[in-house]
Amino acid sequence: MAKNLVIVESPAKTRTLSKILGKNYIIMASLGHVRDLPRSQMGLDIENGFTPKYVVPKQKTKLVNDIKQATKDATNIYLATDPDREGEAIAWHLAEVTKDKDKSFQRVVFREITEEAVKEAFQNPRELDMQLINAQQARRILDRLVGYKISPLLWKKVRKRLSAGRVQSVAVKIIVDREREIQAFIPQEYWVIEVELTKPNEQPPFRATLVAIAPEKKIEVHSAEESKEIEDALKQAAYGVLNVNKKDVNRQPAPPFTTSTLQQEAWRKLRFSAKQTMAIAQQLYEGLPLGDEGNVGLITYMRTDSTHIASSALADTISYIRDTYGERYLPPKPRVFTSRSRGAQEAHEAIRPTSVRREPSSIKKFLNNAQYRLYDLIWKRMVASQMAAAVFENTTVDINAKNHHEYMLRTVASVNTFPGFMTLYSEGKDEAEDEGKITLPPLAKGDMLNLVDVFPNQRFTQPPPRYTEATLVKTLEQNGIGRPSTYAPTISTIQDRGYVEKDKGVFRPTDLGIATNDLLVQHFPDIINVQFTAEMEEELDDIANNKREWPSVIQDFYTPFEKDYEKAVETAEKVKLPDEPTGDMCPQCGKPLLIKAGRFGKFIACSGYPDCKYTQSFQIKMDAKCPECGKELIQRINKRRRTFYGCTGYPECKFLTNFKPLHEPCPQCGSLLTQHGKQAWCIKCSYKEKQEEVKSS
Repeated sequence: MAKNLVIVESPAKTRTLSKILGKNYIIMASLGHVRDLPRSQMGLDIENGFTPKYVVPKQKTKLVNDIKQATKDATNIYLATDPDREGEAIAWHLAEVTKDKDKSFQRVVFREITEEAVKEAFQNPRELDMQLINAQQARRILDRLVGYKISPLLWKKVRKRLSAGRVQSVAVKIIVDREREIQAFIPQEYWVIEVELTKPNEQPPFRATLVAIAPEKKIEVHSAEESKEIEDALKQAAYGVLNVNKKDVNRQPAPPFTTSTLQQEAWRKLRFSAKQTMAIAQQLYEGLPLGDEGNVGLITYMRTDSTHIASSALADTISYIRDTYGERYLPPKPRVFTSRSRGAQEAHEAIRPTSVRREPSSIKKFLNNAQYRLYDLIWKRMVASQMAAAVFENTTVDINAKNHHEYMLRTVASVNTFPGFMTLYSEGKDEAEDEGKITLPPLAKGDMLNLVDVFPNQRFTQPPPRYTEATLVKTLEQNGIGRPSTYAPTISTIQDRGYVEKDKGVFRPTDLGIATNDLLVQHFPDIINVQFTAEMEEELDDIANNKREWPSVIQDFYTPFEKDYEKAVETAEKVKLPDEPTGDMCPQCGKPLLIKAGRFGKFIACSGYPDCKYTQSFQIKMDAKCPECGKELIQRINKRRRTFYGCTGYPECKFLTNFKPLHEPCPQCGSLLTQHGKQAWCIKCSYKEKQEEVKSS
């Protein structure tokens, strides 16, 4: 019998595929890339067309040898890595490191790990797509050029161990620019004047807002004096209904999820970070054990910018809605959504459940809480997207107030007359919205009204809001910065590097982030630029679509970049970061303590130096809880200058670990996850998972 070898990236995927393909297939996991550019050097032959010098990382040597041996023993070799550019590149690297003239490699692609999709893929294998591979190579080379050129410059001019990136530095710039908008914002006073009215002999009263002086001259009130003058006039006015306008308005459901919208909604509704969302979605995609069913892939591939739905899934969803809710809850015809993001690939699919018949409640006992909540969100969004529109009866009432002037007021009410898709799901909002939840008495043109009171409200214009996980992802997508797979690792990186910090759910740039951004913008204005970064993504798409050759794209980028770099090396001055107050006082002299940067990293010292030489070690809060007592974990440095992590409850609690604690709890048992290379390990149970990496879509 023929020996069939299948190579995937993830052990979790091997378990799900094994159930589908059966015992005639041997399935191995590459654990991500098996080749990459070397970490210790640039790894590019710049003078020879930017030729990359790929190496097998030391930790992958044994695995690569095992894969080589397996390919020698196999008759058919299938590369079943993820269905995107990064997956295509991983497959190519696998073929390259196990090269054998007598062997051919077949590429199989599926966007959901179900029996139907997997078997169809294996019946229709193809060759490797070099255009996709070259697009990924170009991205990797661009990022290497930027990172390995600019990062050492930051070490000399700002601080050791910093990094720059083509996408991450633009993300920092977006946050810094917003912070400066907020700091420069000057609030403007304005007044909103409401009146409370009743229809004679009817309760309860309702409110209307002043909008104009007749005939419909829009009114703006900017001071207490103006407000008081109008308030007095309104108290003496006679009120009557000018017009009543009623109309039915249909509210349509949101399309099924893309990577970006999933990350946004998971933050709004579940408060999951982008990184956490992608890690859980990966588990749902690769498959989880559902009792006697074994491992089952629960959702389609979670890195996508398309809202397209396969015809079979569409038919199944419509059938489910008809059976569960009835014909009335179906739209006149199935909805077809189009993606608005730049470069969206409509041949790909949205994120959806592999079967809408697999209701969240039916599998809840097999999932942990985070897995269940995210699956429930994806399932509801998909089903709701094909349900009938919600219908609202909107009523707008214009009211006349006559005195020495004729004022016009308006009130709006909205009543849901048919819930439609809202029976199941409504999309979250980034900001609170006025839903018009006002109850009005029956009103008709000419009705007289009685005044109850006047309510002047002083308000001030507000600065633009700081970014949250949801709004930052939305901005990156809208501006074409990065791709679906890059949002989560980009946001994680700029926090890990200390460029931005999250405070009560919003991002603020640190002094380090502002200083680094200003240096990069000054010397590399064409690269640390939203429009440039978006245009580069379009050029990468051109490579993938065989419209451009990757070496020419790199050369067009590198020529001006190298000139800017050489000039920056010669002219960039060293940046002095301001010392940050700790908020505490020196125990010896009572002066404020400051966080300072020394040759061995940060430390705390008295602002009274040199008169007072008090110092203490700097403790970095890890945004993670001690698994033994629940107190906060901090980073410490021992006498040998080695980093470890311990509990703030010391000496009562003596928990410590040499591995960096992660914010997200273990998705299996809820205990502490720690970082081991590119894997997250639970300190309590056997959970291990590859962390979300920067991937090209």
